[in-house]
Amino acid sequence: MAETSGFLERPDGAKLAWRAVAGAGPTVVWLGGFRSDMAGTKAQALADWAQDRGRAYVRFDYFGHGESEGEFAKGTITRWRDDALAVLETLVEGPAVLVGSSMGGWISCLVAGAVPQRVAAMVLVAPAPDFTEKLMAPEMTPADRAQMAATGVWLRPSEYGEPYPIARELLQDGARWSILPGPVNIDCPVRILQGGADPDVPWRHALELAQAIRGDDVVFSLIKDGDHRLSRPQDLARLAGALDELGA
Repeated sequence: MAETSGFLERPDGAKLAWRAVAGAGPTVVWLGGFRSDMAGTKAQALADWAQDRGRAYVRFDYFGHGESEGEFAKGTITRWRDDALAVLETLVEGPAVLVGSSMGGWISCLVAGAVPQRVAAMVLVAPAPDFTEKLMAPEMTPADRAQMAATGVWLRPSEYGEPYPIARELLQDGARWSILPGPVNIDCPVRILQGGADPDVPWRHALELAQAIRGDDVVFSLIKDGDHRLSRPQDLARLAGALDELGA
């Protein structure tokens, strides 16, 4: 089944780009990471997985990401959570299996907390709950804080390209959605894949999330030599295997 695509218009007029594979449910929904998009390796691998198995699959870009409209620096956790909820409400029938990568792991937890009846299971890849407050803000030097105080924006260095803007509003808004140390009120089955050599999300941070989730059906898999992206062929096979194990 070929993918279809389109745009979902939000109340402020900004349009979110999406792609979907028709098939049997529950629908697998991809929630990407911070500054990533639905054309990435893992998102595409899941599209191939869905087509091979005749499964329903939806991927999308948050406000300010990829093919969606909006200015990235104006995005917040509130906004991106609402984007995910809108996709679930508008494009998905019945229960969904959320697959969240990095920031998408945090967004997945927030979605599952808001509409638990819509979430059948979750697979989280290098989940980064509370990253604005617990992983990003501690990196800031006094000079960085002075820059944010003066301009409202911090240009954060990146190992993956040019520095990018972090707005004061993102850090302030992120703090209101903190879920750690828990408990995290999620009872559906959860599978977590985490790289032991991840420079962005320490494996102990992801393990803290696993321990904080209220439900018992939680499996944490540490890939000792895995990086943050977990996009190698063997990592993609583990991702597909986690979905297969869940019967998703």
